[in-house]
Order: sequence, then C-alpha cells, then structure tokens
Amino acid sequence: MPLLDPNLWTGNIFNGTWKTGSAGTYDIIEPATGDTLGILGRAGTDDAAQAATTAATAQHHWATRPYEERAAVLRRAATLFEEHATEIQQWIVREAGSIPPKAELETRFAADLCHQAAALPSQPRGHVLPSAQDRWSLARRRPAGVVSVIAPFNFPLILSMRSVAPALALGNAVLLKPDPRTAVSGGVTVARILQEAGLPDGLLHLLPGAADIGEAVVTAPQVRVVSFTGSTAAGRKIGEMCGRHLKRAHLELGGNNALIVLPGADIAKAVSAGAWGSFLHQGQICMTTGRHLVHHTLYEEYVAALADKADKLPVGDPATAQVALGPIIDRHQLDTIDTLVSQTVSAGARLAAGGTHEGLFYRPTVLADVTPAMPAYAREVFGPVAPVMTFETTEEATALAADSEYGLSLGILGDVGQAMRIADAAPTGLVHINDQTVNDEPVVPFGGLAASGNGARFGGTDANIEAFTETQWVTLRGDIAPHPF
Repeated sequence: MPLLDPNLWTGNIFNGTWKTGSAGTYDIIEPATGDTLGILGRAGTDDAAQAATTAATAQHHWATRPYEERAAVLRRAATLFEEHATEIQQWIVREAGSIPPKAELETRFAADLCHQAAALPSQPRGHVLPSAQDRWSLARRRPAGVVSVIAPFNFPLILSMRSVAPALALGNAVLLKPDPRTAVSGGVTVARILQEAGLPDGLLHLLPGAADIGEAVVTAPQVRVVSFTGSTAAGRKIGEMCGRHLKRAHLELGGNNALIVLPGADIAKAVSAGAWGSFLHQGQICMTTGRHLVHHTLYEEYVAALADKADKLPVGDPATAQVALGPIIDRHQLDTIDTLVSQTVSAGARLAAGGTHEGLFYRPTVLADVTPAMPAYAREVFGPVAPVMTFETTEEATALAADSEYGLSLGILGDVGQAMRIADAAPTGLVHINDQTVNDEPVVPFGGLAASGNGARFGGTDANIEAFTETQWVTLRGDIAPHPF
C-alpha cells in the first residue's frame, strides 16, 4: 500500500487514527492545472480543543519514556522519508508547484531533520549550580508540554518537520496546522510517516483548517509553545495572542533580503547567484533575494546579464515538463505580485525582463533603476521578481541593506574583507558571504530579527532544546532545612 494512500486520509483529519473532521471537507487543488488532487477533512474548533486535551494526556506518558524510545521513533521516521521519497516528492511537485529538485531537497531535508532530532533525547539537559546554602542546586530542561506548529505552503514538508521532529524528540506532543493549500505535503505526509514509525497515539494531531483553527491551536489552555512560520502580518497576530495567553511564540516571518554585489565581483557567478536567490520556487521563499544592490561599475552589465538569464528560464508545469519555475500558489498571490510590478514600473522603474504571466505562471522578472520608495523594492513581493539598484560606496550599500523593516538574510558577493565589515554592521539573522540569500541546514540555528521574527528558534541542538523545553530549578538537602518560624 502506498504511504499516502487516499483511502486512509480522504475526508479525514488525524489524531492517531484517521477520522472525520467536524467542519466538513475541502478540495486540494493543483495550482498548475486547477485539477482536484484529493479531498481532505477540515478541522473544527471542537476538534482542536479535543486534540489539545488528548495531546496533554498522551504527552505526560511520552515524556517519561526512556530516551531510546523517542530516538528510535525519529530514526525510523528518517528511514521512511528515504524509502518513500519518490511518492512524497510527486505530491510536493503537484500540490506546491515545486520543480522536482526542490521536492527532492524537501524529502532529503526532512530525513536529515529526523536524524538530527533523534540525537536530541540523549543530549545533556542540565547543570549543577553553585549555591550559598548547604544543598545541591540543579537546573534541568523539561519538555514544554503541548506544542502547536503552524506551517506555510512554500516548503510545506520542511517547515512542518523542522518543528514537529525536535518537539516530539524532546518529549512534547504536537498539534499541527499545515497551510490548507499544501496539507497533504505538509500534513498528511508527516502524520503517515510518524504513524508508520511507531509514534504512540495522541501525540500528533493533524488539524487542517483556516484562521479559526490557527487561533484555536494558539489559545488552547494546554498549549505552552507556538511555533509559527509564515507572513509577518499573521505572525504579529499570533504573537499578540500568545502574549495575552502567556505562551511562548517562536516566529519565523517574512523578509525583503538584500544581495550586495561589491566592486570586482565575478559578474557571471554573481548573476547566477542572484537569479537563484530571486527565482527559486518562483520567489516564494522568506529568504528570497528581494533587493539586488550592485556597485555602479558593474550595474549595467549585471542588469543585462540577469535579464538575459531570466528570459531564458523555462516556466511551466513541473509535473509534466522540465522547467526552472512552476506556478504561483494561487490567484491571490499572483495578483499581488503583478500589482507590485505594475506599480513599480509606473513609478519609473525599467522592466528589463518578464512582467507577464499566463494563468498562474509568472515570468521571472527583472526591474532596473529602482529606488527605495518603489513598491517592489520596499515590500516583500513573494514572487519571482528581482529589483536592481546601484550604489557608489560600501557605506551606502550597508545603509541600503539595513534600510528595511525586515532582518532575515543578507548575501554579499565579492571581497571577503569588505563583506565582513558589512556583516558586522548588518541587523540581520543570517549573513552569507559569497553566496545568495537562500540557505539553510538542519544543524544551524535559524531565524530573523525585527519584522522577520524573534530570533533563532529553529534548527541546531541548542536552539531546539531552548525552543521546546522549559528550565526547572531543583534543590536537594540531606535533611529538612531549619527555618526561624
């Protein structure tokens, strides 16, 4: 039987077993064709409340199990991702509009996340502290309890698993709300892998739904930590709800990331890096290169070469043709992209390439002669658009890169000494010297600043333990302490 056999999940949600959602069903639509790929259950707020209660009960037992048991489940999950990679990738291609190499990256990354998470249960999680009194004093990390994970559409599998895997490994239960547009790739796949890996019932709940379910999995009294990846606007609302309910929020949000091309940089390599940074997965990545800042001595050559490359990149259905770009996720997002491009051209930018679309297939677009006030430069486009601006001095480039409400990723191409000086001054969570802005690994602490989020809350041993556990102070005495009362 295939891992993702529709007979299991059609019309259903998941709480350890597949069951009907109380809010009915909805169609999973393929953006490239408009075809219906499947029918998934829609969770209601009652489902979310019941899931939180069940998860809290199951989590207490899970947290007491020997660490080898939790590690073994994650190791089996990693193996299953490897064994079922081809089947999962087909869903990512069709449901998320991903080209096959990007889908392959997702399954490989998901397996790596599980391998990394499998090492977490055996990590030391405590310290012996000094004490001025006659006692032992300890600090130890304990599971947070129930963790809600809210994941987006663009890298649906990775951006679910990077929170689900470490949260479970560290003894928590998880409520997973994937984006409804990619709830098979980012939800059903996760549930089926962990079900087959032997995760005990009640520890993972799949709750596809709209904003009401997002609010329900944030405000449920049993939930202690919320891990959210998505837009800055939605992240602000979730952060506000978490603040009101005294919960921890881990927020990885939007970005408008700069790529600085320093004087003397290799143009061909710089253009290749810039194209990859702006056009990978149709620019629908928080780390996408949204602003190309190019030294004036290289500017015209860079614009011409980037436009030529954009014109030659094939766009189409990644399930049926070998293309570089697939479809935009839906019409609403395409209209947003097209409006920002049109407004920027109307404001005086030069359309060097692209700016057109057929259906949801938007051509890779290069906008030259932009200024900081123009919409496609100032805002996160979340589409295959490369605004290019010139600069005169390194100080000017540094100031331009920092002149944004976002602080996620920065790429700097050229002399390493100059690049390091820029990096030292950059208010950003990630800096990549002689590389573009889209980079991630399972072993690194990942996160942005300001409107891009509240710091490194994902990836790496230390960040994951910090994210999904709480510190408990414990003291021990040989005899009952004497007191003056």
